[in-house]
Amino acid sequence: MRIFRFTEPLNFMRFKMPALVLSGLLVIASIATITVKGMNWGLDFTGGTVIEVGYSGGADLSQVRKVLADNGYADAVVQYFGSSEDVAIRISPREGIDQSTISNEVLRALSATSSEPIEMRRVEFVGPSVGDELKEQGGLAMLAALIGILLYVTMRFEWRLSVGAVLSLGHDVIITLGLFSLLQLEFDLTVLAAILALIGYSINDTIVVFDRIRESFRKLRDATVHETINEAVTSTLNRTVVTSLTTIIVLVVLFTMGGALIHNFAFALLFGIAIGTYSSVFVASALAVQLGISREDMLPPPPPEKEGEGTEPLL
Repeated sequence: MRIFRFTEPLNFMRFKMPALVLSGLLVIASIATITVKGMNWGLDFTGGTVIEVGYSGGADLSQVRKVLADNGYADAVVQYFGSSEDVAIRISPREGIDQSTISNEVLRALSATSSEPIEMRRVEFVGPSVGDELKEQGGLAMLAALIGILLYVTMRFEWRLSVGAVLSLGHDVIITLGLFSLLQLEFDLTVLAAILALIGYSINDTIVVFDRIRESFRKLRDATVHETINEAVTSTLNRTVVTSLTTIIVLVVLFTMGGALIHNFAFALLFGIAIGTYSSVFVASALAVQLGISREDMLPPPPPEKEGEGTEPLL
């Protein structure tokens, strides 16, 4: 499937320095935002109480939120859980209050203002120590993924491409985290899963581009490094755009119709795929060029000269 038909390669390397400067500024701004505003950690990381209640008829979420706010739970997160009859309520930890009594107080408050019976379906408590452990394990998972990718790309291609790939992945993750910090969107385990999925998606795009760069270096013997990379990126552009568009269509459906539970998951992937496509095209290859990649680095070494080869035959 071809969306674009180019008669000659596009000059992507012309935007090498502007792209690197823009990416650098976005990364710095994201780190500053995360440092100043912090992340809006979900209950998976901070701890708290998750209560699932069932209504015999459809539940009015705005009414549920109002009742909870009137009873001292204004920060409670209320959303449908599977159907309009099941409601999930997430409440952050309360100092000086026994967490086991919160569910009873919530059920009592909701029952007092409802004309229909309300059933307690499930109560779960996540302790702060569990949340801290999840933060640590999540960070280690992202770090392990980046180190594994660094080693894999180094063995398959060349260390300059490997560093470019990992830096571009770090660029994608940091900017996505910066957006969540700026908008103060809740960061829970589903968003962490989206970040890890983004790493896999972005490196797949980058590997396709790098593989074509290696082929182009072997095929275009008289071209410069910039011309070779422009040819490689242009030849993979159709594949990159089609893959991104089909994935984005699915994520838009999840974002608009998937419900509140996966809203942030879909949002993280939507933004991450957009920034990951940009980094695969403009950032990863530009970083490799800045690190000094050359044709000699990508070509296989010449075969060893056989003994006696090139000597004058004896008369």
